[in-house]
Amino acid sequence: AAALTREGGEDAFRRLFRFYRQREASDLRGVVDFSAPGGQVFRSQLSISSVSDQDAYRAGLQPVSQWKAYGLSGYPGFIFIPNPFLPGCQRHWVKQCLKLYPEKPNVCNLDLHMAPEKTTDLWGQSKEQLRRKGSSKWEPKSLLEKLRWVTLGYHYNWETKKYSANHHTPFPSDLAFLSEQVAAACGFRGFQAQAGILNYYHFDSSLGIHVDESELDHSRPLLSFSFGQSSIFLLGGLKREEAPTAMFMHSGDIMVMSGFSRLLYHAVPRVLPNPEGTALPSCLDQAPSSDLPVGSVIEHSSDEDWQVCAKYLQSSRINMTIRQVLAEGQKFPEESGTNGKGQAPSEDSYHENSKAKRHKPNTV
Repeated sequence: AAALTREGGEDAFRRLFRFYRQREASDLRGVVDFSAPGGQVFRSQLSISSVSDQDAYRAGLQPVSQWKAYGLSGYPGFIFIPNPFLPGCQRHWVKQCLKLYPEKPNVCNLDLHMAPEKTTDLWGQSKEQLRRKGSSKWEPKSLLEKLRWVTLGYHYNWETKKYSANHHTPFPSDLAFLSEQVAAACGFRGFQAQAGILNYYHFDSSLGIHVDESELDHSRPLLSFSFGQSSIFLLGGLKREEAPTAMFMHSGDIMVMSGFSRLLYHAVPRVLPNPEGTALPSCLDQAPSSDLPVGSVIEHSSDEDWQVCAKYLQSSRINMTIRQVLAEGQKFPEESGTNGKGQAPSEDSYHENSKAKRHKPNTV
């Protein structure tokens, strides 16, 4: 990987993206693993007093005093928090991402080429097919397996790369609460979760090289939550000529990009099977505690619902990225010549846009 960054031709980021994208690539020794930190990894301080233990419990998180947080040399403002969730609580967010958040009025990639009545209940149309799903790759995919992205709150317009005041739906209150606690623990009290992009990956998925710069307020962090199978994440510099650092992201891991690191190039070249060698990571094995605290945003999943989620996650990864779009009191600038709806373009142009969040087929 180091030798690749010195070659001519493609920019350094693209060369490493291609290297890690290769499914036969087995040399992952250069990938940072935060479960065994060392080298450029250092312990990062959290604002323990900013989040009460009760609020952490309500969000399904361990007390902040028990979290481990790390930074990376050369990337000020980058914080990596290995799975701080209470046992079983990741299940809630997986179920929300598969069952609740794709519901209307939220927007998803399937809206681009399906009639509205066909996408109103993706869960209901998919659950039996998923539950019965075998191991053959020739089986037809359920609608949930065709899901690639869902937008929440201010809906991102993939064509103009902008948000709009006219295309907004209520942001999920449970996800807003989780995000506010994590942001506060990282020193960003008063963070407002205003937009979310949920990405749904499979073993042949990748996320192209891009910068998240469409939010009007870059002083607030970008929060990233991962569930299910693992992945390699590449974090680069302000230019694509700068070689990125590769790191593993596992189920339950949280990543925060703030300050200098807020506007860096990044990508996900590859989704990897759970390193434990089991169908699902062990952190997803047990259900949440039966005595959740008063006011908890975590809901118990039925065994039936979790069976569907677990079958989905055997070959998939879900990522939630949460953003604050506007500073306190800030408004969107007046726009002319747009319909303000923020709908995505055709799926072909969505895939061709190098700065859009996309899941590129196995052609890189």
